[in-house]
Amino acid sequence: MSRLNLPRCLLAVAVATVLTAPVALACGPDYPLRLLGDRARSLQELPEGNFSFEVGRLAVATPALKQAASYDSETRWSADEGRYLGDLEVAEPQGLTPEQAAKVKALRPLTDPAQAEQAGAELPAELRLYTAGAVAFTQGDDATAQAYFQKVLALPASERPLRSTWAAYSLGRSLARGADAARDGELSDEQLEQARQADIAAAKQAFRLTRQLALDGASDPLELGIASLGEEARLALNADDWSTAIGLYASQLKLGSTTGYSSLKQLAVELTQMPEAQLTPLLRQLPVQQLLTAYLITHSGWSYGEQPSGEKALVQLLQRNDIANLANADRLAALSYQFGDYAATATLLEHAADNGMTWWLRAKMALRSGDKASAQAAYAKAAQAFPEDESWGWRRDLDWNGETLKPRCRVEGEGAILALERGDYLEAFEALYRSGYIYWADAAEVAERVLTTEELKSFVDAQVPAPPSIATPPDPFAYQPRPIAAELRQLLGRRLLREGRYDEAPAYFYEVSLQTAARDYGQARQAAKSRWTATGQAEALYQAGTLARRQGMELLGFEMSPDFAWFDGLYSLDRVQTQEPGGLLSPAEAERQNARLAQPNNRYHYRWIAAELGSQAADLLPHTSQAFAATLCHATGWIQWSDQELAQSLYQRYVEKGPAVPWAANFGNNCPQPNFASVDRDLWQLRLDNSRRALRPYKGWLFGLALVGGVLAAGYWRKKRRVTVQPPQP
Repeated sequence: MSRLNLPRCLLAVAVATVLTAPVALACGPDYPLRLLGDRARSLQELPEGNFSFEVGRLAVATPALKQAASYDSETRWSADEGRYLGDLEVAEPQGLTPEQAAKVKALRPLTDPAQAEQAGAELPAELRLYTAGAVAFTQGDDATAQAYFQKVLALPASERPLRSTWAAYSLGRSLARGADAARDGELSDEQLEQARQADIAAAKQAFRLTRQLALDGASDPLELGIASLGEEARLALNADDWSTAIGLYASQLKLGSTTGYSSLKQLAVELTQMPEAQLTPLLRQLPVQQLLTAYLITHSGWSYGEQPSGEKALVQLLQRNDIANLANADRLAALSYQFGDYAATATLLEHAADNGMTWWLRAKMALRSGDKASAQAAYAKAAQAFPEDESWGWRRDLDWNGETLKPRCRVEGEGAILALERGDYLEAFEALYRSGYIYWADAAEVAERVLTTEELKSFVDAQVPAPPSIATPPDPFAYQPRPIAAELRQLLGRRLLREGRYDEAPAYFYEVSLQTAARDYGQARQAAKSRWTATGQAEALYQAGTLARRQGMELLGFEMSPDFAWFDGLYSLDRVQTQEPGGLLSPAEAERQNARLAQPNNRYHYRWIAAELGSQAADLLPHTSQAFAATLCHATGWIQWSDQELAQSLYQRYVEKGPAVPWAANFGNNCPQPNFASVDRDLWQLRLDNSRRALRPYKGWLFGLALVGGVLAAGYWRKKRRVTVQPPQP
């Protein structure tokens, strides 16, 4: 999140670029959750999980089908018909010639399968037979449809490359539908049930065949192999086999099916609405218990942060000794912790397996008892136990701050809070930095305000190699995040420039143009001290001020407060003020933070730096020069939208001391460039003119003195000449 998508931010830009007071959590981008914002709450909170992730853990072993493809709306738009095409309309022509596709499309509306078969005589057998079966299926003639689908599957594999999965899947659906249909009344109840069970068994076999065919490489543009999991799950659910149904739906979800997700969500909602007498026996099935626990632990039924009234009773039911399953103890412990039942949490943790969740909960329970040493050890074990790539997806906290919840990163981030408190600042920074952009705001705060420059520089030099520089800046109107290593290195580069370490800073910038600008700024600041003439020093100060104002955010801005270079300066969060130790903020850390407040501690603080550089440049220039007036004009413009009082004082300085210029009426705007080249020449002319004006009242006396001096000089030289040419005495 280093570069913003500017078009969606334009509404706030007009305000954000003018106001200097902080606007916390105003209209803007998705603001990040900051663990260091409320440290106590971060440690106490157990974030809600992600329903998709939690129920995905319930998946059963299935063939390794390909993940479901993402929906591409562009390929589904029909310009001719002016509408989006359905799945079947998109998939059916694939692999067919235009003539075949047109023929199949023409056969679909028919109502007689025999007529469809006859009319499609020129089609390959698999297309002709499958289309006829589809017509029969649409008409509700399951016996005929099944016969056609079986004929397709009876063809040699080489003759049915396009419709194998279609036929198997449709056969399963037809059999499943037939199992629920009314049958010949002459059959006994036992015979009816036997026929029904036979159809169900055959349907399951057809769905499993669908998956196997897809796995073997048969064409499956409709992803029927994945869909067959849901169809088989529905058969299990109809037989009150909740455990099997949940496992199959979860497997469907794991393959990227939104249908699997919605089906499990619907089942979970049904569980929450069941009477206790009906729900209790179901909860003794582990998958059912896990599904309901997943629904509750992820707050899936909450609305705008409000918990449904009946959930507490459901939690108590899950905690009952005759229901609670030790295989689900870790999630039940987490659920109990979220609902504030810490006694039940402790009891369940005694029986829970050692994994990331249980160690995380043990850390939090240790903190509740004041045992920070045990909490530190538990956090370390939790971080090791959670897989590095495990992600619970996107969430928002109660303040609507966003977080991509990777439990390992979150655990390490909470451990960083304890590391800061005990003074292990570099350890805390490393833990936060490992999260990448997830907790970058926290990592940047520690890097800028807690670590010393040498601590940060040593870490970067040793562990953060420079990514390849880019020649041109990214497009500001496109979201193009920089590598996190580039963000950290640029943070260090700006800090080095702020601290006057001009020779070291340029190498830490990511873009070549910024490397050049950083080098120019440093050289200008150094030249302001090394040049021999006051005019040369003034010119260097003006050049530095211009860079500070025009590229101050990129060269000097704080990543976090008060400038928020992270948001390219377009938005601000809270402006950090002097810190008072207390709670989890130690006196030592507060002292470090206070020592590194921006000077001045204002948003866009580099504008004040630019104005000060301009003022210092004016100090070195003759008050009557154009350069003096122009330099003050620019300095006034640099600060007038941020500090009107300072801008007024710079203007007043010009009024009192500067020369009359034609552009003074719009001082601070449309300022000409200072003409430094003419300053020294004009200065010598000014001195000569001033001398003439000063001596004009005494010109008579001066003429007389000059005349007397000339006479005396002439006499002296004549006398000297006579002495020199006198001949020698005999």
